[in-house]
Amino acid sequence: LMEWLALAFMQRALIAAVLAGVTSPAIGAYFVQRRLSLLGDGLGHVAIAGVGLALATGTAPLPMAVVVAIAGSVVIELLRQSGRASADVAMAVLFYGGLATGVLLAGLVGQGTGVLSNYLFGSLLTISESDLWLIGALALVILTAAIGLMPQLFAVCTDEDFARTAGLKVRAYNLLIVVLAAITVTVSMRTVGLLMVSALMVVPVATANNLVTGFKRSFGLALGLGVFAALAGVVGSFYLNAPPGSLIVVITIACFVASLPLAGTLRRRRRLVPVIEVTDPAPLPHAETKPHVDHIHGPGCGHPVVVHGDHVDYLHNGHRHAAHGAHYDEH
Repeated sequence: LMEWLALAFMQRALIAAVLAGVTSPAIGAYFVQRRLSLLGDGLGHVAIAGVGLALATGTAPLPMAVVVAIAGSVVIELLRQSGRASADVAMAVLFYGGLATGVLLAGLVGQGTGVLSNYLFGSLLTISESDLWLIGALALVILTAAIGLMPQLFAVCTDEDFARTAGLKVRAYNLLIVVLAAITVTVSMRTVGLLMVSALMVVPVATANNLVTGFKRSFGLALGLGVFAALAGVVGSFYLNAPPGSLIVVITIACFVASLPLAGTLRRRRRLVPVIEVTDPAPLPHAETKPHVDHIHGPGCGHPVVVHGDHVDYLHNGHRHAAHGAHYDEH
């Protein structure tokens, strides 16, 4: 029954799928928080230009796609931050220009859409050992940033104005998020393909949000769902003789659909969190709380909300905690 596990190409496929399954929702969680769920799809279009350029120049597609996707992500974020009415049009031109450029370059050197389809729709079973090492290194960078900077990235994605007043470098963190997303897209392009990578970034996060409350719990569950879908897709593709990338995406969507009836039941059972109005005007002395190693306060985190002047406190273990930069103050 497990003879497929002895095959070297299946071992590489499983490892690459797990890495894609854990990194894609890790960045997708911040995209969903920022309501930019489809930006991953746009970055996939930009990365196609990198693949086409690599095929035209005879270089390795994965590193070239990383470079082009990062450059495109920076341009996209700068356009978004500009706030101009023409920004949406410029991003659309960039997205579809990347797709057209990649297909054109591949065609000009005689590679055609057959070779390009390995990157458009994924080709897990053709991943080489050198590809796997690069994917592993990039995945480590993504997870280190996504987990290590979780309080800062969450604050920036939830409320930019609050994050700015708290002293966070909002512009830098926003650029970091889109750069990490660009790297994530290229990590997943051999797994589910550049045209479907956005699904692996967003759908597990949406499923987790249906089932649990609180960003950290949702984040952890989304990573677990991503890994499950990736493993199930690879193993299922072996026995069903089906494309693993598309099967992974179908499994993630099936999990989301299955979570919908559960979401309604869980919402009805979840007790309403009270909102308390506190009007004491006297400022309390600055006192930093103990580190919140296992929890991030925010909407839906499960703790009672206390409206306290111009900010919000959260009741936690009998204390009122208010967000202040990367830590919480005792009020």
